[in-house]
Amino acid sequence: MRTVLHVDLDAFYASVEQRDDPRLRGRPVVVGGPSRRGVVCAASYEARPFGVRSAMPMGEALRLCPQAVVVAPRMRHYAAESARYFDVLHRYSPLVEGLSLDEAFLDVTGEERLFGDGATIARRVKDEVRAELGLVASVGVAPSKFVAKVASDLRKPDGLVVVGPGEEASFLAPLPVGRLWGVGRVTEAELTTLGLTTIGAVARAGAEVLRGRLGAVQAQHLAELAAGRDERAVVPDRAPVSIGHEDTFERDLRDRPTLEAHLLEQADRVCARLRRRGLACTVVTVKVKYADFNVPRNPERVPNLPLRGPAKPAPLRRYNQITRRATLEAPTADGRVVGARVVELLRGIGDLERRGVRLTGLAASGLVERGGARQQLGFDEAERARGERLGDALDRIAAKFGTGALRRAVVLDQTLRDSGSVDDTNTDEE
Repeated sequence: MRTVLHVDLDAFYASVEQRDDPRLRGRPVVVGGPSRRGVVCAASYEARPFGVRSAMPMGEALRLCPQAVVVAPRMRHYAAESARYFDVLHRYSPLVEGLSLDEAFLDVTGEERLFGDGATIARRVKDEVRAELGLVASVGVAPSKFVAKVASDLRKPDGLVVVGPGEEASFLAPLPVGRLWGVGRVTEAELTTLGLTTIGAVARAGAEVLRGRLGAVQAQHLAELAAGRDERAVVPDRAPVSIGHEDTFERDLRDRPTLEAHLLEQADRVCARLRRRGLACTVVTVKVKYADFNVPRNPERVPNLPLRGPAKPAPLRRYNQITRRATLEAPTADGRVVGARVVELLRGIGDLERRGVRLTGLAASGLVERGGARQQLGFDEAERARGERLGDALDRIAAKFGTGALRRAVVLDQTLRDSGSVDDTNTDEE
């Protein structure tokens, strides 16, 4: 029987800011871009009773909690604190699977003779994180990853919940179905129509009852989780699935050259991060979030038809973003190659000028180790090698003089013309 810990630092970014600045302690703190167009990265526990949550628009957060103190994120500092946090975790097991900067699974099976049982190890981890980092962690202990994750969430902040072998199903039974992995609002609504509102009800219903509504694969998946069965192993040092960058603009943009310049700069940033990790990408995805939200369900022109009574407006749906994706001919970490492709993708997206754009994003996925490709997008070998050397040179300059030391001429030109500011968001989807 395995012993798995899920360790989660409580309100990590906000807690670091409160630790570092005593004036913020006990006050509602929101970490995110200072602009009302920004996004909340983290909210302290003093801000959460007002309804403030991560990923919420900053404008909404300040409306809910006008007295909140907004602090700009310090990602490098958080990354350094995260490294210290993972150093603590690695003391107790080589099997540490990081999910984000502040969240990880540990498989401590067989470590009892050295450190004690799972609950003892959890207490030691909590104590050392508090003593060495000045931060608070919540821990769940269980025989599986899913149950450990649910357990760590139940008594935040500073929680410790232990679920012993054989107790998984009874522990999960009274909890709402929304806590099952893979159950979002749509699936939850489907389960509710079947009268299944708790995890225990899903377990009793079984896969056969769920199959007609959810399909065979998802039905089996949810039935297994509801019964407390999760055989997935803790996988150490898992590689990232994608690396991306997003910019939320202070004011809506309607000019294509400006948007192209922003995407080119995002391509350079993403490729620099790929090179730092020794990776290359094979797929690029562009995301555009429009400034308006309501779009006709069927925007195409419909012939006039005889109507009874007054004409009704076309139904609207909440739709405010669009993505375009392209597969590259070969893996690359060259900003020129990625930049050229994302600009092509942007040119295939319409309605930008009319609707305005509040956010652009770029994600690189299909990641492989760098150096495996011999040709990129039709470049010959000499051109490919030149691109590799150029990227390495840019990285050395950035390391010595800072990330803004070198910029594309087109990006600099647009920056000088545009006095608006942006809120930056790096996204590593682990």
